[in-house]
Amino acid sequence: MPGAVPPPPGGYPPPLRLGFPETPAETTTRLRPVRPRQRRRTVAAAACVVLGLGLIGGAATGAWLTGDSSAETAETPFTATRTAWHSVPVDTLFPRTLQGKGAGPGGTHRSWTRVAVAPDSTCDDGLDPLLLTTLRSVGCERLVRATYTDATRSAVTTVGLVFAEADAPAMRALRTRFTEQKLGARKDLMPRTYAPRGTPAASFGAAQRASWTVVPLTEIPVVVLAVSGFADGRAVADPQPAADAMAEGAGTDIAQAGLGHEAKGVADRVERGLRRAVADLTEQPG
Repeated sequence: MPGAVPPPPGGYPPPLRLGFPETPAETTTRLRPVRPRQRRRTVAAAACVVLGLGLIGGAATGAWLTGDSSAETAETPFTATRTAWHSVPVDTLFPRTLQGKGAGPGGTHRSWTRVAVAPDSTCDDGLDPLLLTTLRSVGCERLVRATYTDATRSAVTTVGLVFAEADAPAMRALRTRFTEQKLGARKDLMPRTYAPRGTPAASFGAAQRASWTVVPLTEIPVVVLAVSGFADGRAVADPQPAADAMAEGAGTDIAQAGLGHEAKGVADRVERGLRRAVADLTEQPG
């Protein structure tokens, strides 16, 4: 062709291509998957949540059905104590013998032997009306009692455990009331005796009550009570609270006979045994 520029030696180089052109169609193709991918991710995430909840619910249901202890609420001293009156063996609540090292007057040793255990009863049957009214604020699940005699068989003591229905604040309120109003020293709030026939305590009646203690506990829903007297059946004209009969220098016949120590010593040891039993009931396996 006239006037045409002759090609350079070796011919023209091939045209330079910088990738493919980003056409509207290609741009659309690249962006279109964005929305579907989001939907699939949302659906997948929702499916994972549902699946996870299903697994958790299934595990919980399985635990409930199989009684897995890890799914249960740990028993507390208060809940365990409420059933202790029938779940703890009688020989644990009221041992056949009690040892009172240093529990007598002047720190002398004492020991007591159980002579009778009363059938469990309601508080209506086992407590005097005024004491029952005083304890009504904490309720009464059950009353259990036993009677002991000392090693010389000269003294007898009835000890009792009132299993209350109240919670901790109510038990604390009752304890405060007993302390502030000195209810434990009132003669009209003395516990009743348990004196079955054919035992050394057969003549231990209301007129023979000599010394007593009534103590509401606060760590567990129980009121501990005890009353002591002479085993020979003699009547007592002026009963004396255990705290007074145990006071230094107390010179009454009751104090000299150690009947305050009898009531307090037996009550303390029965209380300690109950606390140990409740601790065993609430102990978690390690």
